[in-house]
Formats: sequence, C-alpha cells, structure tokens
Amino acid sequence: MNSRETCSVIVGSKNPVKINAVATALSQIFPDITFNTQGVDAPSNVSNQPMTAQETLLGAQNRVSYAKQHFSADWYVAIEGGVDKFDYGAATFAYIVIEHQGKQSVGRSTNLPLPNTVYEALCQGEELGFVMDRLFQTNNIKQKGGAMALLTGDKVTREGVYTMAMMTALAPFLHAELFQVASNEV
Repeated sequence: MNSRETCSVIVGSKNPVKINAVATALSQIFPDITFNTQGVDAPSNVSNQPMTAQETLLGAQNRVSYAKQHFSADWYVAIEGGVDKFDYGAATFAYIVIEHQGKQSVGRSTNLPLPNTVYEALCQGEELGFVMDRLFQTNNIKQKGGAMALLTGDKVTREGVYTMAMMTALAPFLHAELFQVASNEV
C-alpha cells in the first residue's frame, strides 16, 4: 500500500473562506500530498479594517508570526484583506503570507475597485463586510462570497480570489531552485 505524504497546515484565521482557499490551493498545487488544514485565532495586530497595502501586509505577517509561535505545523498561512486608495481609485485586495521550512513567500490578490461611498464609510471606521451587508442587505458576506461576489454579480467570489492568490504565492515552493539567491549576489 502506498502511503501519501501528510502535511499539517495552520491558517491564521477561523474564517471558513480563508481556510477553504488555503486547503484548495495546496491540494491543487501539490496533489500527491494530503494536507490537514486547521484555522486558528491569530491576531493581526493591525486595524480590523486595514486601510493601506502596507498595513494589510503587516497584518498577514503578524498572523503567520503568531501561528509559528503558538502552533507546530509544516505550513503556516495567513490571508489579510484590506483596502487602499490608489491614483485610480479605492480598491480592496488581500495579501497572502506563506511560510514553509523556514522560507516565506508573499502574494497578493487582484484588486476589486470600490465605490467611493464604500471607501468613505471605511474611512469612518467601518469594516468592508459590514458596509457590503448594509448596501446589499446580506448577512455576514465576509464569510461567504464577500464584496467580490456582490460587486461582480456572483461571477467572482472572495474564496476564488484567495485561492488564486494562494496558488500564485506557492510558485517559490514549486520551483525552489529558481527562487534561491546565491549568498554572494546582491
């Protein structure tokens, strides 16, 4: 009987959308490995609604750091959603931080343009999920399709976007030899 390799994965969130995205991406990229994926409460130590790309990335990094300090696993992953105001307008996106065997990869999802009224509500301290729930009369959309689904007519979902971002962030683990930098290179 052939035994498959099994790896443990800690996701720095209990949000089922994030856990499912991580599990789906890992199993698609590494189909010969069985992944035991568990979500845990890991603080981001940033605002509940990160308002810049930098703050969003820091939140994901903080979640991975916390997970490494408190749990033992083969893989550590965090997905942090945030918003920012760019020259072309406000948008929401997520950063993905993955750590495996002491190596870290950072990825980012696509941007979803946000209406100015939504961005202004976020600037007043509201969270994107709550603003979208109010606008579209939904309940807990952040653990479902998210703003992505609402603003694209259910053609794109938060989980789908997170899965794609996770898969692309796994590239350095698929091709480690291409991503290694010799110690004498700058």
